[in-house]
Amino acid sequence: MTLINSQFADIALTAHSVTERVFAGIDPDYTVLIDGPTGQEMTGAQFTGAVKSLAGGLTERGWAPGKVLALMAPNCPDYCVVFHGIAWAGGTVTTINPTYTAHEVNHQLIDAGAEVLFTIPAFLDTAREAIQGTGVKEIVVIGAAEGATPLSDLMGAPLEHQAPVNVAEHVVVLPYSSGTTGLPKGVMLTHRNLVVNIDQSLAPADVRTGELAVAFLPFFHIYGLEVLMNIYLAAGAGLVTMPRFDLAQFLDLTTKYRTPRLWIVPPVALALAKHPLVESYDLSFVTQVNSAAAPLGADVAEAMGARLGTNATQGYGMTELSPVSHVSPHGKGKPGASGVAVPNTQSRIVDPETGQDLPLGVDGELWVRGPQVMKGYLNNPQATAETIVEGGWMRTGDIGHFDEDGYLYVTDRLKELIKYKGFQVAPAELEAEILTHPEVADVAVIGFPDDEAGELPMAFVVAAPGADPTLEDLQGYLDGRLSHYKQVRRMQRVDEIPKSAAGKILRRVLRDRIGV
Repeated sequence: MTLINSQFADIALTAHSVTERVFAGIDPDYTVLIDGPTGQEMTGAQFTGAVKSLAGGLTERGWAPGKVLALMAPNCPDYCVVFHGIAWAGGTVTTINPTYTAHEVNHQLIDAGAEVLFTIPAFLDTAREAIQGTGVKEIVVIGAAEGATPLSDLMGAPLEHQAPVNVAEHVVVLPYSSGTTGLPKGVMLTHRNLVVNIDQSLAPADVRTGELAVAFLPFFHIYGLEVLMNIYLAAGAGLVTMPRFDLAQFLDLTTKYRTPRLWIVPPVALALAKHPLVESYDLSFVTQVNSAAAPLGADVAEAMGARLGTNATQGYGMTELSPVSHVSPHGKGKPGASGVAVPNTQSRIVDPETGQDLPLGVDGELWVRGPQVMKGYLNNPQATAETIVEGGWMRTGDIGHFDEDGYLYVTDRLKELIKYKGFQVAPAELEAEILTHPEVADVAVIGFPDDEAGELPMAFVVAAPGADPTLEDLQGYLDGRLSHYKQVRRMQRVDEIPKSAAGKILRRVLRDRIGV
């Protein structure tokens, strides 16, 4: 077995909950959260006080411990309060993409077993439709709206201490991911998963007390939730939140607060490298720009770094890894590389056909082992067993190799997921929806390479007898059923979908047909 070990010393596992770990780094007098659009600030003392008060109120109502509560909201300071209030009370948070349709939200609420849904007034109509047929008993809004419980009503007598939890077993957050294949699944992450990943990530990082970062990466996604919200707060640093990405606002806030590090995804890297608006800003104070969530080409990374006069780095991770397994140490990396393993982390490159380990420099499937590996998939032991194999190894479904210095290069995907602007799009989910269209007899979806988006969902469609479905037909049908980023962007009519003897779609055959 060829093991690639971390170059960093192991860190000790602790008995802290994720909120205890975050509280340990917070200075009560420092401004830790700033709402970017309004400038409203929250000090460390205000944040910890609000978290404990909300936890007390949740406990009084019987909504925690032991219950699942859903959180569907854009980035804002109160998002952090709600997340940690639930965690401090011993509950479980299932984070929901606020751009989801009611159909998608409904599925997650049922699968996660949520009993309460937190949202904002703008999403109240979607929330009301989504809770039909679920176990959700009440909708709580951050702010105020008619017919919903305001968050302020939940504030109670402070719960001064963490509600008792088994940090190694208690699932504190249930984000949804498609894993290596299939429909979105609840990823069970424990307090220990999150706490150890905070400490693993801070070991090779230089995040300093009092440092600010602009947080547009959505907190419902594990990248924003852990790398920004939890890690920055636990480091004694702070966040300027953005509810959605807007290049001008991002540059305005970055300049106003002089944030030394930018945390981005590849489409933003492309904008920073090429958009003319960037020339209007002095970003000389930026020391590092880190991209993750999808591979970033070395040419774009170098162009961005050269334009900004700073280090352009990448990291690697996935929801099932809490999420970080590899980072560019101390703000420095290699072009095209996704960094080196964080502490307590081992890696292997395995031939997906033979299961044999491969030598340095040879592409194969990346396997990762460490305490940040998820507990498993909710309600899906089969998918868990297929992903976490003997010895505790996590099969990532990504293809890559290591160089002699231990740097990881991700080159392809064994898994079926499409990465559209950093978001996961599961072909199986798109296929299941398209197959309900009356003019479609069969369908297969793959990712089509695109310089700006990374990949575009492309559908190969077998028409029903006598039907003539168009791309516009499919798009109109999917609009309102799935989120905008899951929308099919290209379509090709075919006579049949190539499948194996077992009925599995042969996506490689489809890719070969169009030369990708």
